[in-house]
Amino acid sequence: MTSSSPTQTSASSETEARFELETFLPFLLNKAAEATSQAFQPAYREGYGLSRIQWRVLAITGRYGAITARDICAIAHEEKSKVSRAVSTLTEAGHLTKTLGETDKRTEVLALTENGTALFEALGQSALQFDRDLKAALTPEKEAQFRALLSDLEAALAARAGRQDS
Repeated sequence: MTSSSPTQTSASSETEARFELETFLPFLLNKAAEATSQAFQPAYREGYGLSRIQWRVLAITGRYGAITARDICAIAHEEKSKVSRAVSTLTEAGHLTKTLGETDKRTEVLALTENGTALFEALGQSALQFDRDLKAALTPEKEAQFRALLSDLEAALAARAGRQDS
């Protein structure tokens, strides 16, 4: 008769994987993203009084041109209410304009004003310098590998989401 002793049971549980937050890839990615975002924050907050979401709305609108708040939500992965508040603040400050969509009059299309374009260009220069500073911490080879790994991870997650939707 073979029975497992308390020592054997304990030994087998020790070989099971144990969740460690500090090695959990989503946690590590979030920490890196948050640290990066906070390090860039002085450029838009102290220099121009913008919040993080206001900066993102400004940057996305500057990059893509005429765009809807719904599209900004999708690009920035932000909640509709946060984007809506940022759009209102940026519009009141004279950085954005709203016009009715040509095909759907219920849709508001956002665009930068001349003032908003100047702000986007100034912050864009700060962003470029920040990006150069980040890249300086890596060799060109490591930067290329890092970008490729992020692309691979995003593609794998998109494929996984596609399988789950099926």
